[in-house]
Amino acid sequence: MNPIPIQTTHLFPVLDQLLIELLRSLSPNDWNKPTVAKLWTVKDIAAHLLHGNVRIISSKQSFTVDTPPVIHSYQDLVNFLNEENRVWVKAMKQVSPDLLIQLLETTGQQFADELASLDPYASARFSVAWAGEEQSANWFHIAREYTEKWHHQQQIRDAVNKPGIMHRELFYPCLATFMYALPHSYRNVPAPETTLIEIIIQSEIGGNWYLQKGAEGWNFVAESDKPADCKVSITPDIAWKLFTRAVTPETGIQNSILVGDTKLGQKIFNTLAVMA
Repeated sequence: MNPIPIQTTHLFPVLDQLLIELLRSLSPNDWNKPTVAKLWTVKDIAAHLLHGNVRIISSKQSFTVDTPPVIHSYQDLVNFLNEENRVWVKAMKQVSPDLLIQLLETTGQQFADELASLDPYASARFSVAWAGEEQSANWFHIAREYTEKWHHQQQIRDAVNKPGIMHRELFYPCLATFMYALPHSYRNVPAPETTLIEIIIQSEIGGNWYLQKGAEGWNFVAESDKPADCKVSITPDIAWKLFTRAVTPETGIQNSILVGDTKLGQKIFNTLAVMA
């Protein structure tokens, strides 16, 4: 089944407005609270979100920084990005929360405008590596950026016990993008052709996906009459945390329902849709 482009460009201003409202509501203590992002506090995540804005805006202005190291492997890329993020977050510790909010507000619309200006079907400057792609279309690159904005804001909300952005308009596009990690994750999982896995994200904000083994590997297919060899049912809250390594695979399995060939379905719980 050919991928159907996920439309996300119109959602960035919505997410940004919710983020600014959220950050303005925080108490001084809230900014230092720990998050599921392990070493990062609420303020660190807000700083990381600003980093994303600045990188996109600067790259469109033909600005180049020091030449990055030669990337020989996926792990090289992860190491490079982790170091870039570490340096930025450390530097932003000198910036006050009020100034951080101002900078996020100033750059948010420009970031959204830059992404909206891209031809969605042209080749993206940066591929979506966690999906195993060496070349990606812009729509997928944009959707990947959307998942970054969505899940990091959700991490802040989770940390400060604020209502989440767990409604279909904003959650479903993030989830649908995460799902593109599964064919790559399953690439080395052996199974007879036509083996079918049904992935169910529960409730009205979720949906159903069908991953099938074909002659050329695992790919998503439209719903079929063939009974699934394995069904995996996951709650929305576990799903986003699972794909972003905010919970362990073991926690994910313990809080989900697996029916049929359960061993076949367990690979889902080791799948990541972030660079880690």
